[in-house]
Amino acid sequence: MNTIEIRAIKKSDNATVAALIRSVLLEHDVPKVGTAYADTALDCMFETYAVPRSVYFVALVNGKIIGTAGIAPLANGSATVCELQKMYFLPESRGLGLGAAMIEKCLEQAKALGFAQCYLETLPNMKAAQKLYEKTGFYYLDAPLGNTGHSSCPIWMIKDL
Repeated sequence: MNTIEIRAIKKSDNATVAALIRSVLLEHDVPKVGTAYADTALDCMFETYAVPRSVYFVALVNGKIIGTAGIAPLANGSATVCELQKMYFLPESRGLGLGAAMIEKCLEQAKALGFAQCYLETLPNMKAAQKLYEKTGFYYLDAPLGNTGHSSCPIWMIKDL
């Protein structure tokens, strides 16, 4: 039986998390420019999210990190809007319900931190992710919010908390 855990990132997780995210992005043939792939924060996720109103989680199965996601204030956006950031799962994690559990954990934390809405950006070819987002109450926007720097992510969604 699988032991599943979702916990806050630790400094010792940085290299594993960066490799996981890059691996999933390459799997989906994501552009390396204008997406999370190019983010300098990828190699220091613990430090990036060790700031007020931010949190980053890792999902583990049998002690192995197989998924990630976090929330932080939306860059150059309203103080009441957070962004669901860097939610990625290895292929072996898909179908276990971890995506929904991770979103729920992030949204609970977002509410506790006083956010009223949660925004996200994604890519057109990430259809399974979009279905999951819709299922959890996110809806599509016609234009981006804030300024995330992810110019290659033309799908924008938001959820009222």
